[in-house]
Amino acid sequence: MTDLKTEVCYLAPEGAIKPTGTWSLASRAGDYLFVAGMRGIDPATNALVEGDENRIRQAFVNMAHIVASEGAPLSSAVRLTAYVTNMDRYRPIVNKVQQEIWTGGPYPPRTILEGSALNQDDIFEVEGTFYAPVEG
Repeated sequence: MTDLKTEVCYLAPEGAIKPTGTWSLASRAGDYLFVAGMRGIDPATNALVEGDENRIRQAFVNMAHIVASEGAPLSSAVRLTAYVTNMDRYRPIVNKVQQEIWTGGPYPPRTILEGSALNQDDIFEVEGTFYAPVEG
């Protein structure tokens, strides 16, 4: 039996996206979950969804699915890091979607960074750390 208090466990919950490389979707270390950068990929097709707002929302949905598989809500976020390829264009959409998903707050600490490119020429990626105590 794995001791979740002392081991690092790598997560790949049913119904989640498939990694596009040599990385895990998330890991658990004790009472914390570390979710890799999630993008707006439809888990049914493993393809990027169409539309900027839809793609940004899907990235948060993908993150929520992984966190929920460990019994935690998005509101258990300790910290988020978001990446966009155009701050002026995408930051307002990220704010709008996050406000909807977090139902008006409170919001976790978040850093948003602009980069020249993301995997598969995507526009947005979000990663996070979550507090999800191990029961027992």
